[in-house]
Parts: sequence; structure tokens; C-alpha cells
Amino acid sequence: MYICILSLTGILMGMLAAYLFKKFPESWLQDYDYNPEAPDFRLSKRMNYIPHGLIAGISCALVYSAYYIICRNQFEFKIGHLITILLVTPVFLLVLFADHLNRIIPDQFSIYIAICGLLSMIMDYIEGSYWISLEAPKHVVLLSHIIGALIGGGLLLLIEFICETFMGKMGMGMGDIKLLFAIGFLTGGYGLFFTFYIAVFAGVIIAIPKICRKYARIYKEHKEIKASSNPSKTKREIQLRKQKIHYADDPDYIAFGPFLAIGGAVYLALEPLIYNQFMYFFAALNLLY
Repeated sequence: MYICILSLTGILMGMLAAYLFKKFPESWLQDYDYNPEAPDFRLSKRMNYIPHGLIAGISCALVYSAYYIICRNQFEFKIGHLITILLVTPVFLLVLFADHLNRIIPDQFSIYIAICGLLSMIMDYIEGSYWISLEAPKHVVLLSHIIGALIGGGLLLLIEFICETFMGKMGMGMGDIKLLFAIGFLTGGYGLFFTFYIAVFAGVIIAIPKICRKYARIYKEHKEIKASSNPSKTKREIQLRKQKIHYADDPDYIAFGPFLAIGGAVYLALEPLIYNQFMYFFAALNLLY
């Protein structure tokens, strides 16, 4: 009964996310300095009910149902935590599609996730946290959420600094940094560790075929140039074709935001199970309170 209700709620939330995505201001889904009069300006892509809304709905339904099933079978059910998951999961899906379709993570999404982080912290005080015992000092819950935010944002900021300084190119966008800051505040320090691990693991799985396609395309271009009667002209034509591609449509670009969103959603759904599997590890390191 409850699983059916949660599944239906998830489908409706996913469709609602697709509806709202169509209504967001154009400025939300563009770079900060975008110019509608620029020659390479492109209207932002929007979610469609099929397939994007359906994918979002099924994803929400799976997250809601997974959390409920795990708690019902093995753990104390925390209604406040479920409410937080109900509210934040659709926005994780909005982040995923915004970054996938337009290479942008609106600040409004990160702010909303941070607000849900405040709700999550309040629920940790009311219902108790999986990771922090009731006997721990009250400020430990607050510190966990603050540390999660600072480490989340600081980690990606460090990666960006290293890439800019030593490689001369952007490593992480500010949207990713703000997003992980908000997710860290939502999940706390313990959850941030697993969220980032899940994000990187999912990213590697997606990146491998993309990298293979990239080198296959490069090989095809080199073969085309070599077979041409005028290699220099053919090379210039290929370069011009690439220049006409909008940055948001670059087939070689791999956005990290969707994987951070996936990591956050998966962690929230499986948090009780993850805690059960890893609590002894953290206890051995004297990292549980």
C-alpha cells in the first residue's frame, strides 16, 4: 500500500519537475553573462514529459520506495527524513537535466538543496541521526552538516585551483562547487564521503564509452584528412564544424553535476543500509559519536 503511494508520488513529482523546468526563466539555464544577441546564442533546452519527465518520475519513485523498504525491513522508520527525501529528490533530477541539457547548474537549485539541508539537520535533532548517537553533544549534529558543506565546496574548489594553476584549464565549474557545498550541508560529513564516491563511480562508468567515442571520432577525422586531395582544406573544414558547435552541445564534454545529483539521491535512499554496512569501519577509526 505505502509503496504504491510512494511510487505514484514519485511519478507525479517527476512530471511536476518536467513541468516546472519548462517554466523556469531563460536566465536560469544560461551562463551568467549570456547575451541573447550573440551570434552563437542558443535557447536553452527544456525537459520533455517523455522521456525526461518519465525518467525523473521513475527515479523519484525508486528513491522513495527504496528508503521506505529498507527502513521498514531493518531500521526504525524516520518520517522526517522521508519528507526531506520527498522534497529534495526532484530537485536532484532538475540538476541532472539542467547540467546534461545546458551545461549549467542554476544557483536556485543549490540554494533549495541547502534549505533542505537545514530541514535535514532539524530532523536529525528531532528524530536522531543514523551516524550520531543520542548521547553525543548536541553541537555534533550541527558540526557534521557544516563540515560536510565546507569539505564539499572546498574539495571541488581545490580541484579547480589545481587544474587552473598546473594544467591551465577549468577543472570544475562554480556550479559544481556550489552544488557539492549544498549537498554536503544536506548529507553531513559522513554522507558527503559516500555521495562523492558514488558520483565518481557513476562518472567513470559513463566516461569510458564517451572517451572511446571521442577517440573513434578523432581517428575518423584523421582518416578523412589523410584521404582528402586537399588535407589542409579538409582540416580547416573540420575545425570550422567544431567551432560552430555550441559549448552546451559539445559531445566530448562530461558534466559532473549529474553524477553529484545521482550520488546525493542514491545516498539518501540507501543511507540506513550504508550506515549498517560501514558503522563498524567508522567506529574502528573512532569517527562515530
